[in-house]
Amino acid sequence: SLAERIAYTAFAFRGYNETNLGRSGELLAHPVYGDYYADALRRASEECSDAVGHKVDLVDRVRRGEETSLATYAEAISLIVAVEQAQIQILRSVWRVDYSKAAMTFGYSLGEISALVASGVLEMNAALRIPLSLAAECVELAHGVTLGIFFSRRSVLPLEDVNRLCLTINHQGRGVMGVSAYLSPNSILLMGQQDTLQRFGKEFRDSVDRKVHLRMHGGDWPPLHTPILWDKCIPNRAARMLHTLPGGFTAPTPPVLSLVTGKTSYNDYNAREIIHRWVDHPQRLWDAVFAVLNQGVERVVHVGPAPNIIPSTFKRLADNVDAQTRGRLGVRTLKAIVPHPWLKRILPDRAALLRAPLVEQVILEDWLLAQPVGSAAP
Repeated sequence: SLAERIAYTAFAFRGYNETNLGRSGELLAHPVYGDYYADALRRASEECSDAVGHKVDLVDRVRRGEETSLATYAEAISLIVAVEQAQIQILRSVWRVDYSKAAMTFGYSLGEISALVASGVLEMNAALRIPLSLAAECVELAHGVTLGIFFSRRSVLPLEDVNRLCLTINHQGRGVMGVSAYLSPNSILLMGQQDTLQRFGKEFRDSVDRKVHLRMHGGDWPPLHTPILWDKCIPNRAARMLHTLPGGFTAPTPPVLSLVTGKTSYNDYNAREIIHRWVDHPQRLWDAVFAVLNQGVERVVHVGPAPNIIPSTFKRLADNVDAQTRGRLGVRTLKAIVPHPWLKRILPDRAALLRAPLVEQVILEDWLLAQPVGSAAP
């Protein structure tokens, strides 16, 4: 049961991706869960309709199994947040899981906004207004933006060199690029206009380290969390809208670990400041992964339709730790790393990462569909 050991559970919310339906069609058609999905999707449809100026019906989209695209980016945003809120409400109402008692919650990109809704900082409709009001211009900026994974197989990336070279490329005046996410010590997510990523990769190999790799991903990408958004003054316009956004004066319960800061930074009044920075600051995913492990979390529940980035990050880390420690450290030794403060003090700073293979990973939509209908709490 997910209600057991909730104090040692973290909830992770996914963000926007190329595909955003997951198993939502099955859950919408479910005899117990369907009404929760329909209600959240209808409320999100109303907010999205107001933002885009025409009628949006997310319930119909999910029933038809029609995926979103860059052209329907606003609908994708609304769908993801609605589905995540529906899943949390199902846990509360159907399975009697006290979400507020969880160790923490966090989200990648749009997922952080959804986590703030689930933790009571913002209402869903209010939270959707900021990304929806900026969606059209994010789509405009996406055309010609390339995404790339920049990584080293043998060493930690020197982030000072990375950041310096990003600024150097931008200074050349032939497009803007930036780090969108710090995925791990040896990998980052880059986004760039024109041929900025290719120039970055070549100059880095020529001047810093030849044994690095840049894996390019085709398509057009909304350049969230990068300085590309400055082209249309999006961060400042978001900040202006945040002044009068309803809510934001309640401390999150459970605490929200921000990928803007890599810490549980939200309090009862600073949501506007952090959301403003969220718009164009890179996502500190690796800091969040470490914080989860360092706090002694035993289970991570992944919320949303077909979550990908956060589960795959934990899996890669667990596989790497397992490969490096197999036969050297027993399970009891790994379990003891965090619970004993005296041991934690004398171990290396990042020893908590060794716990990764022991942390249970649950994909919430799969878990919900695997439960017998008759076993739900009355």
